[in-house]
Amino acid sequence: MARIRRERPVLLAAILSALAALAAGMNKWVVLGLLLIMIVTALFNEAPVIKDAPAEPLEIAPEAPPRRLPEVSSTLSGLDIPVMVLSDDASVLFQNRAAEKAFGEVVLGAHISARLRSPGVLDMVRETIATNAPNQIEHAERLPSERVYIVRSAPVEFAAEGARERYFILSFRDISEVRRIDRMRSDFVANASHELRTPLASLRGFIETIQGPAKNDLKAQARFLAIMFDQATRMSRLVDDLLSLSRLELKSHIAPDEKVDLVPLLGHVRDSLVPLAADVGVDINLHLPEGKVEVLGDRDELVQVFENLMENACKYGQEGKIVDVWLKNGTGNPVEVSIVDKGPGIPAEHVPRLTERFYRVSIEDSRSKKGTGLGLAIVKHILTRHRARLIVKSEVDKGTDFTVRF
Repeated sequence: MARIRRERPVLLAAILSALAALAAGMNKWVVLGLLLIMIVTALFNEAPVIKDAPAEPLEIAPEAPPRRLPEVSSTLSGLDIPVMVLSDDASVLFQNRAAEKAFGEVVLGAHISARLRSPGVLDMVRETIATNAPNQIEHAERLPSERVYIVRSAPVEFAAEGARERYFILSFRDISEVRRIDRMRSDFVANASHELRTPLASLRGFIETIQGPAKNDLKAQARFLAIMFDQATRMSRLVDDLLSLSRLELKSHIAPDEKVDLVPLLGHVRDSLVPLAADVGVDINLHLPEGKVEVLGDRDELVQVFENLMENACKYGQEGKIVDVWLKNGTGNPVEVSIVDKGPGIPAEHVPRLTERFYRVSIEDSRSKKGTGLGLAIVKHILTRHRARLIVKSEVDKGTDFTVRF
């Protein structure tokens, strides 16, 4: 009925049109058919649209205000360990300066998985939120340098706007140094015991000989004492290199930030090695650009790197009689220092392992040249700290190229 009432003006217009048609003399059956069609159309068509009718305002539900963290930021910001505060849906509400430095800045309100992808840490956070019980795990970061943390998640309640709100604190305690010390201690015991065994056995044998059969043989004693001195010197070098390697590992994650000019540094290293090069019949030629070539680094450590590489080139490439040192600093290109010898070269299968501790291409050749097997391992650790690379290219019977790329 409501629909018929709504269509009344249309029906009235149809009836009036039909009466006008009859008055004009049209056939009554034709007029009746047209009238029926108009009535059906009026009943089943949609209601007419009235233009310029004011639209009814839409009711929009007000957006829930963001959850606010109580005023604890000043306290947490003063901590020297990384700390994050999470909501009950694992969104990050706050991170202190130590957390920003360690993991980068997180957009507040983002889920914790946007920054930490470790399945172990994420599972621990979910478990703490579900059970309201504290948990902790050990978590390792591999890049940019290896770091190990004890990660702890714990619920905590703060007073916020007159009510008690539950939050979750995620803290990271850095135990990298402890792990490094433990690893270095075990490595030192294993490596030192292996490398010191031979010279110690030699010293003991000569001492027993001097005390026994050669007790009154002055010439034999003089010869044995010279050998014993060489063995003791070798042990001293070995211990010094192991201690140097240990010190480098302790600070490998700290990048140096001082500017070092490589032009005078390479000249200093060459001058210090001139006597050694003269003894083995090698000339060290420097090829340096004009002006300064500066990199960020520790001067003493870089001196140690290039002394080691130039000394190795003189000792193991002495057959070529020449060692060339090139310093390249092209515009827009990385700084490179290349030490090239014309010696016998290194077989390809040995090149990938050259920087391993105590790895030697030829053990007899290395010992005859008073090598400890740690030189290139020290170079590798120094360059890792400097965020630099050591690139080795070698061909048998053609020579070897050690390039340091900053």
